[in-house]
Amino acid sequence: MQAARGTSIGQSTGPGDESVCPTPPAASRLRVRWVFAVVALLFYALDVGTKILAVSRLTDHADVSLVGDFLVLHLTRNAGAAFSTGTQYTVVLSCLAMLAVLVVLWVSRRAGSLVWAVALGLLIAGVSGNLTDRLVRSPGPLRGHVIDFLMLPNWPVFNVADMCINVAAGLILLQAFRGVRLDGTRGAHPAPRIPGDPEDSA
Repeated sequence: MQAARGTSIGQSTGPGDESVCPTPPAASRLRVRWVFAVVALLFYALDVGTKILAVSRLTDHADVSLVGDFLVLHLTRNAGAAFSTGTQYTVVLSCLAMLAVLVVLWVSRRAGSLVWAVALGLLIAGVSGNLTDRLVRSPGPLRGHVIDFLMLPNWPVFNVADMCINVAAGLILLQAFRGVRLDGTRGAHPAPRIPGDPEDSA
């Protein structure tokens, strides 16, 4: 059907008309939220579970080689942030982690693509996993040491939560590079100008 004269396609023509909306429909948005929740809970449980196993199996025991000298299970307790930095600011790091969880939960409400849902799910799983250690492990609440147990050559010992955070950061950078906004829409890129275009002389 031809659009009415003077009315662009997708523009509302009356009270009962629906304009084209760039945001995902409700069903799609619900699916995105389910993916976020499943990814977050699955990887949070994986992080907590592997830390419990690491503490029970590696405390007072020798390192365990999984892939030769490339991947070794080596139990450490980290009071600081990544790469054991800021060990004297454990309480501050715990408070920042709690704030980060709240921010990710708030931001996730606007997620409109599955990639964003996976990225935010991994991010909150990783932050929450390490925050759990801060809250429940010794020497006390907000001062607990994070359990690390995965060791690669020439790399600080890490855990599943750290992997989640890094993968999430990679996915967020990928979405930014692709121009995909948080709500799932793509950023508008201006069309390239062609030399000799009549508009150049206007």
